[in-house]
Amino acid sequence: MHEPIDQRSKRCVRVLLVDDDPLVRGGLRIMLGGTPDIEVVGEATDGAEVSGLVDRCAPDVVLMDIQMPVMDGLAATEELRRRERAPEVIVLTTFHVDKHVLRALRAGAAGFLLKDTPPAEIVSTVRKVAAGEPVLSPAVTQQLIAHVAEARVEERRDRARSQLNHLNEREHEVAIAVGAGKANAEIATALYLSLPTVKAHISRILNKLGLNNRVQIALLVHDAGLFDERD
Repeated sequence: MHEPIDQRSKRCVRVLLVDDDPLVRGGLRIMLGGTPDIEVVGEATDGAEVSGLVDRCAPDVVLMDIQMPVMDGLAATEELRRRERAPEVIVLTTFHVDKHVLRALRAGAAGFLLKDTPPAEIVSTVRKVAAGEPVLSPAVTQQLIAHVAEARVEERRDRARSQLNHLNEREHEVAIAVGAGKANAEIATALYLSLPTVKAHISRILNKLGLNNRVQIALLVHDAGLFDERD
């Protein structure tokens, strides 16, 4: 296990690597370590090590492999995202569309990366997630929803619509815009709102619905079938 390293700058994005393959961790460490605004603060070989390392290293972002021997990345993500002030999680996978990826996103992961993603895109995604920016395009979200067969679709739709009924009219409009993959600036323009107002609405939506990021808002909107109705 790689020990935490001294913090170089408070402006650096602090990253924890979680993967049982030393070659994958080594490649990510070299790639991210060569970026001046990103700092690899620790490594884990299994999901069971994550909680303790998060306490010690205080990462902003965790790059989490899905398949690991003792505790897989799904369980580790679910455990991690239940914490207060939890770091953001980016899931590492070898599949474009997979039921495990969708489960991780529902648990609160901010996005996912294929292990063969070009280095520049990995760096960009880490930066975006750390900044709270959306990292899943509408096309990717639709692909996940369309290709992952799930039971009790009607039950999930009814439950999602019931949750969204807790929102007022403006929050409902903002939630649908998030489901459409719009960035905050695009939502502000479309709904004639200021950027701070959009951010405030999103914060209230997360609090009201017990969610922890905009990806979960988007998935809820898709579960409710509202994005399709707007097309």
